[in-house]
Amino acid sequence: METTERFACVAVLGLSLTACSLAEPTYPVADKPLTDIAADLDAGRVSSEAVTLSYLARIKIEDPKVRAVLALNPRALDGARAADTRRAAGGRRGPLDGMPILIKDNIDLAGMPTTAGSLALVENLPAADSPVVRRLTGAGAVILGKTNLSEWANFRSNWSISGWSGVGGLTRNPYDPARSPCGSSSGSGAAATMSLAAAAIGTETNGSITCPSAMNGLVGLKPTVGLVSRSGIVPISHNQDTAGPMARSVADAAAVLTAIAGSDPADPATGEADAHKTDYLKGLDPNALKGTRIGVMRFVTGYSPKLNAVFEIALAALKAQGAELIDINSFGAENYSKYSQVILNTDFKVDLNAYLAKMPPAVKTRTLADLIAFNNAEPRETVLFAQDRFEMAEATNGFDDPIYKQAVETAQRITGPEGIDRALQENNVAALVTPTAEPAFLDDPATGLDAGGQSASSIPAIAGYPHLTVPMGAVAGLPVGISFIGPRWSEQLLLSLGHAFEQSTHARRPPDGNAGKVRF
Repeated sequence: METTERFACVAVLGLSLTACSLAEPTYPVADKPLTDIAADLDAGRVSSEAVTLSYLARIKIEDPKVRAVLALNPRALDGARAADTRRAAGGRRGPLDGMPILIKDNIDLAGMPTTAGSLALVENLPAADSPVVRRLTGAGAVILGKTNLSEWANFRSNWSISGWSGVGGLTRNPYDPARSPCGSSSGSGAAATMSLAAAAIGTETNGSITCPSAMNGLVGLKPTVGLVSRSGIVPISHNQDTAGPMARSVADAAAVLTAIAGSDPADPATGEADAHKTDYLKGLDPNALKGTRIGVMRFVTGYSPKLNAVFEIALAALKAQGAELIDINSFGAENYSKYSQVILNTDFKVDLNAYLAKMPPAVKTRTLADLIAFNNAEPRETVLFAQDRFEMAEATNGFDDPIYKQAVETAQRITGPEGIDRALQENNVAALVTPTAEPAFLDDPATGLDAGGQSASSIPAIAGYPHLTVPMGAVAGLPVGISFIGPRWSEQLLLSLGHAFEQSTHARRPPDGNAGKVRF
């Protein structure tokens, strides 16, 4: 059977990946860094086509255990062969050329449905790629397919289960199938840590890159809002949304960020992106911690004793690499969460209605009100939880509401200039560190509630500032991450600090391959 025929049989949305008879992997991709694959491609030791087929074969074998990959791209092998042709002709485009990447299924890829996990959008076939996809393919990347996500990026209900969608079912944590992969970029997290692609793209409004990265033993970067275009991505909030890389090393994340960062005329927030973007991979400094003052966010409390113990070991590693640690015991932005809810609910209604209005005619749900009605009529959508957040958003009064305007101004001020910036300046530190999140929590369909515990995501998310998580160890075999947080446009600094920490600790451990087969 020709490779194109073998691939095509798994390219249909919803078709079981086990329906194909792909060959066994010919190239060992399991836990292999993207940068190592790039070196093998450049040296002619392997072709992009062989790498792509190896990932496809691995998806067939491993994905049924976790259900991370929602759909495969029928044009992936064409992209791989084009990369091989370019390389043979001396036209290599960079470290991502020929590299298979998975993207979250709220990001437009022409010719494939963008569903956000909802049955209401299964006919949403965009005519054009999103700028994120265009930048990836412009760098030579092979878009391997789309990953499952928490439906509507986990914004449908306050009583939800991360990793579940009406289209894709429940994604499981590769380290323990009874536990959550976190969300909303759950499929991207599970897929990247299980080496189902060289790296993955997630999106975050508040924690949706950093939490699944930490709970799946990955490096995840939520960039400054405005560094990466949001055009062609199903929105929650123009104030907080961003796409970003999820990868198995800091270097891999830096290579992906280099490709996707940049200005987009259709996204006004990215006006300054070209002036700030750089080659983040080339800029990595393994000695970045030496002599650097770092603030420890002691005011973020509520983590478990076991996680705190792992964090103290990580702090010792930072000091051993020459960092000077300064405890920060207060912050002064305790009320930011109440403002954030007003912002997100209002943004969601207006921003989503604008996105839905541009969808193909085959999609009948053109407004948030239409979606609420669709869900009420479709029992498969509400089998595990309802849509209370949808209903709260529908009741908001738009961007001219004085309460909304005050919430935006206040929340961004107290988390940004009067929060992170003030903490950095008053303590004379370059960045802040804290645990990213507790280890993966148990999935609980009986209550339909994510019991996620403490998290570091909210302050940088509301401020729109960058947030990097790097594996720092494990609690009871479950990975946990350390967060590096800095001011706007400080991605290069955070990546270098994270890289130096990573290279000194090598704390990441891949899943052991024993994930179970339980399914909702």
